Amino acid sequence: MKNGIKIAAVLLCTAVLFAGCSAQDAEQTSLSETLPSADTALESETSAVAQTSETPAETSQTTAETTMPTANEEGAFDFGTDVIELSSEDLVDGVWADVISNTMAGNNVSPALSWEPVEGAQEYVIYMVDTTAYYWYHWKMDGVTETNLEQGFGGTSYIGPYPPPGSTHTYDIYVVALRNSVDRVRGSLNTQNENFPSFLYQLDTDIDGNSGNIIAMGRLSGTFTAP
Repeated sequence: MKNGIKIAAVLLCTAVLFAGCSAQDAEQTSLSETLPSADTALESETSAVAQTSETPAETSQTTAETTMPTANEEGAFDFGTDVIELSSEDLVDGVWADVISNTMAGNNVSPALSWEPVEGAQEYVIYMVDTTAYYWYHWKMDGVTETNLEQGFGGTSYIGPYPPPGSTHTYDIYVVALRNSVDRVRGSLNTQNENFPSFLYQLDTDIDGNSGNIIAMGRLSGTFTAP
């Protein structure tokens, strides 16, 4: 009788142990099906990071394309606005006079410049850039209200052409008529400003953030050869 009870107890313990092991195996199987593998998790994270990093690059490219004007066949930038007809007594047959240059032959004075007043313009911005030297600024002036400028009007806002001895560079003057003032006229005098086309474009937004600020624009182009 005692032997029978012992046998029954052993069988009962074996059954309980087997059931416990089966339950543990089932739990591990369920857990492995629920959680992704390490490789799968790494692939998902890498994919998410890649998608996030691509978005700013695409946005940046779109912004650059929409804010950069292009030059027309003559090399001028066209915003579809009215054209200002500029004239200067210091430009003869497409050549700038020696007097405006910052060389031994010149007096480093801004050229005389005139144009007809533009209706609705509150002020004008003037640039003179060396297009041969990637838009090197020789004249940058804002807040101009006169339209007949005498020689030397630019004062300290002007530094005359001084290309290397014997070389010829092209110098363009831009006059931009604005409805309102702007927050900032970008670019530095007497240095290279490769972003000049973009700086021109930014004048089309006034100090209050309103677009369509450029009413008209004029350009006068000439060369100067250093002695």
